[in-house]
Amino acid sequence: MLDKLEKIKERFDQVSEDLVKPETVSDMKLYAKLNKEYKDLEKVVNKYFEYKNMLEGIDEAKQILEEEKDPELREMAKMELDENQEGIPVIEEELKMLLIPKDPNDSKNAIFEIRAGAGGDEASIFAGDLLRMYQRFCEKHKWKLSITDFVDGTSGGFNKIVANIQGEDAYGMLKYEAGVHRVQRVPATESQGRIHTSVASVAVLPEMDDVEIELNMSDIRRDEFCSSGPGGQSVNTTYSAIRLTHLPTGIIVQCQDEKSKLKNYDKALKELKSRLYAIEEKKRQEEIGAERKSMVGSGARSDKIRTYNYPQGRVTDHRINHSVFNLPIVMDGELQDFIDRLRIADNLEKMENSGLA
Repeated sequence: MLDKLEKIKERFDQVSEDLVKPETVSDMKLYAKLNKEYKDLEKVVNKYFEYKNMLEGIDEAKQILEEEKDPELREMAKMELDENQEGIPVIEEELKMLLIPKDPNDSKNAIFEIRAGAGGDEASIFAGDLLRMYQRFCEKHKWKLSITDFVDGTSGGFNKIVANIQGEDAYGMLKYEAGVHRVQRVPATESQGRIHTSVASVAVLPEMDDVEIELNMSDIRRDEFCSSGPGGQSVNTTYSAIRLTHLPTGIIVQCQDEKSKLKNYDKALKELKSRLYAIEEKKRQEEIGAERKSMVGSGARSDKIRTYNYPQGRVTDHRINHSVFNLPIVMDGELQDFIDRLRIADNLEKMENSGLA
């Protein structure tokens, strides 16, 4: 681990020098990239210095105990030795966590999509329930959730809903929600009281900045149309809603939540970039040839990640085999316990794969 830490310090010193070079300051894209790397490395380097100071303190205390005869100095050295020896395992675990390979997208805003799956009208109603759950979760974190596109369900809820979520570490937390969510309950439309199983899928993408992915604008067809609200009512009569079609891939995104045509266009373009980035990232991962999925799932829609069982009041996350019996509280946005456990499981696996465990 010390070898890894020393190499990180060397890189930190190099980045520090590069940041103040005139050619870096004049290139905003390069400056932003290096500045982010500097901040990430700084956390590790500061903890490394703290670790080295502890190790040096142990060596000095041992030397005093070997050479010094004065009882008072020996007692002070013994106290320092005990204190540092107790602190070493703690700081080593902290360093291991810092050395886990980071997802550079964790700090980004998120593009969030919920789609009704098998289960007919009940699946659409469940998709609406999930949306309210995530709205409450965002409120608890003081994040901003903006619905950018939707398709109403025929009996309530939504067949599809797309939202932009802005907030610190939004993607880093919400990425664990990607996959298939299953509900087991008696639908309001069920006359004989039978329990039905329905599903809705969640997709989560990091929102891409302009400096991170470039588009050939001639590959994009832009259409404008009138906005509509939930239930089909008209929001405004001007052509402010935007639909963008990426001709090479056939990807279509649209945004209609703003009254401003320009704001809708900007949001739609960011979503398009995020979806194109996700395609490229998937290709890159396949080329790397990762042979096994992470235990917390790939986010593919075939991954059944969680079941919401209403008769039992139970919520089960199948990736970590964790159940709670407080379904109403979870549906009110209390998801942090699941996300924290999934992060721990994810980090433990990364530690094993990196040889840090």
